[in-house]
Amino acid sequence: MAENQGESDQVESEQDPEEIERVNYARREVAAEWRVPLGGRVFRVEFEHGTASGRRVLWVDEREIFRRDWMFKLVGEDSFHLDGVRCILRVDPAPGFKYNYALFVGGQAFDQFTERQARALKAWEITVREKFYRIVLEKDTLNVYLNGKLREEMGEFVDGGADTTFQEDGNVFVLHSRSSGNKRTGIVHTVTVNGASVPQVTV
Repeated sequence: MAENQGESDQVESEQDPEEIERVNYARREVAAEWRVPLGGRVFRVEFEHGTASGRRVLWVDEREIFRRDWMFKLVGEDSFHLDGVRCILRVDPAPGFKYNYALFVGGQAFDQFTERQARALKAWEITVREKFYRIVLEKDTLNVYLNGKLREEMGEFVDGGADTTFQEDGNVFVLHSRSSGNKRTGIVHTVTVNGASVPQVTV
């Protein structure tokens, strides 16, 4: 019996770590979830909290970031990083033996952070030939990201503004920047791909 148990442990230890992670993710029980717009991407942050065992598991884009089993203290803070930005996940007690979960990004509460990002960024999304593309513009730096990667192309001046052209997978994307003629509105930004308009989305 001991020999069989040893063989079982050996088989388990030889399992593909990525396969184990996929199985654990499929079995997850999410207590709180956030979508964090950062660095041209949107990170999906999911948090498991075993209120009986104290287990804490953090997932980012389906990847396990940390796992803490059998924690006697059910409340408190854990820190991690997204794209080099420090984040804090805080668990606080709530009435009725429940818990509140709060996320802080770069020292700001999540709601404050997303409000600031909504003012600082513009985003567009489209699917072309079954492939998804997300284009993000940082309005203060004019940095352009495509699916989370910073593009190095420079804008070219045209009548009434500037165009920034970049290509991906044989598709031609153009960020159009035009003066609105209104001081309050400022510059109007739109995106096209292969000549077709790309819908703007909420950051």
